Parts: sequence; structure tokens; C-alpha cells
Amino acid sequence: MPALTDTAIRAAKPADKPRKLSDAGGLYLLVTPTGGKLWRMKYRFAGKEKTLSIGKYPDVPLKDARGRRDEARRMLASGSDPGAAKQTKKDERRARAANTFETVAALWFEQWRKNVTPRVAENQWNRLTKYAFPIIGGTPVAEITARQIWNALRPLEEGDTLPTLHKTKMAIGMVMRYAIHAGRAERNPVPDLAGAFANPQGKHHAALLEPARIGELLRDIAGYEGQGPSVSYALRLLPLVFVRPCELRAAKWAAIDLEKGEWKFFVGKTKTEHLVPLSRQAVAILKELHPMTGHDRSGLVFPGRNPGAPL
Repeated sequence: MPALTDTAIRAAKPADKPRKLSDAGGLYLLVTPTGGKLWRMKYRFAGKEKTLSIGKYPDVPLKDARGRRDEARRMLASGSDPGAAKQTKKDERRARAANTFETVAALWFEQWRKNVTPRVAENQWNRLTKYAFPIIGGTPVAEITARQIWNALRPLEEGDTLPTLHKTKMAIGMVMRYAIHAGRAERNPVPDLAGAFANPQGKHHAALLEPARIGELLRDIAGYEGQGPSVSYALRLLPLVFVRPCELRAAKWAAIDLEKGEWKFFVGKTKTEHLVPLSRQAVAILKELHPMTGHDRSGLVFPGRNPGAPL
């Protein structure tokens, strides 16, 4: 049977039933009753007859269809199934699409937003949407590099936008940590950017004495988006236990009884045993933190960046 030509393909009309226009090497054009023209290749692998979908005409012209056929025949000659290889590539594309930074960020956000005020949640999502997603949103979360994050943040390096830069960087870090916990990434590149950007100029803050302003501070603490779980959870817990910061940072899980709602520790300064009753809110915070730090070798509730050292 003579090989197909572009003229014959363009002239092919649909019929009541699908019909095949054959080319060489197993390649044929399937003309559907609705007028579709689909490239197919018939081949045998491991003793079984199979069909490979090559594309749709005219999106895939005759010359390209033959090129794809020839590539499939080379795979067969080397002992590979072209259909299985195509499915593997399709699965990889789907996996990449399901693990982009934006997709994973949305999953993280749905959990994180439950623990903050709507305003804090909205501001956080807006920062990611405006500054992170345009640059790294479509990148698989496991492939994101510090350089890509730097490219996303650099436009914020000027003047009054420095606080926004650091908040956005923290948000990206939180998404990356979630990705690691969820098994979607191996590491968080955000710490690699330490010192890459200037820090906002700090201001002196006097003690808060008015109840309304204290309430505002507590809301800010609840929405803090800072450096790792140790910092944010310690800040949330401190107003509920009224201990020295040095005592809190040195707390160990072995000294905490979540069932009884008690925390016992030895006060070095006074050389006495100290018992801290834990409110239900404090217990809830510790239960939320335990999956993140409860298995740290140091036994610390708030481990720092250096192994074995507290926050």
C-alpha cells in the first residue's frame, strides 16, 4: 500500500465508522466519524499487539508523525516499550503539576490559616500570591533553589519593603518545611539565604501596660510567621506560663506531663524544684508542637539550629 501524502490526508472525509489510512512501519491515520484525524502506531511488544497514540493532525503533521514513529521503532529495537515510556512521562508530568510550589502552598495554607486571624491569613496569602508565585509558583517544590527564591525576593530589597521581603521569605520557608513533612521535598533552601538581604531597622518598644495593647500583642504573636516552629510556638506559650525566657527555651519533653497539665523543672538560680500548671491552651500548643520536636534527640521542646542546643 502506498505511503500517505499530505494531499490524501487533507482530502480524507469522515465516514459512518472510524477508518484507517495506513502509512509505513505500523503508522496510520484514524479518521473518526466526527472528522478527527488521529495518528496511531500499531506495534508488538513481548508478544502482544499494542497501539501507540502519536498525536492529532494537523497539530502533528505527517513529517513529525513519521519522526515519532521512527523514535518508537528505535525504542523497540533497544528492548523498550514506547507506550510504557510515554505513560511514564505522562505520570511524571502529573506528579510535577501536583507538587508545584503554588499547589503545596495552598495545602499548607489551608492548615495554617486555622491558627491565625483572618487578617493575618489574608496578608500571608497575598504576599505569596504577589511575590512568590509569579517566580516559583509553577516550579516543583522539590526543585526550588535558593537562587530562585532570591530572584523572587530581590525586587523587595528597597526601603520600606524590607519588612515585606522578610515576611515573604519566612512564608516561603514555612511552605518548604510543610513540603518536607509531607514528603514532597527533601530540603528547605531558605536558610541558604541567611544574610542575603539587609534587615529592617529595629525600633525600641516600651513595655505595654494597657490591656487593649496587650491583647493586640497576643494577636500578633498568634499570627507570627517566623523562623521555624521553635520560635513561633515559644512565643505563643510564654504568656501562658510566665517563666523566664531562659527557662522556657531549656524546657524538655521529659519534664512535661500533658495528661496532668504539669511542667516540672529545677530552677538553677534558686536551686529549687518548680511546678508550672499548664492551662488547656498551653497543653493544646504543646500537643501541636510535639510531632515537630518531640522526637529530637536532645529531648528539647524548643531545639535550636545547632544540634543538641536549645533555641
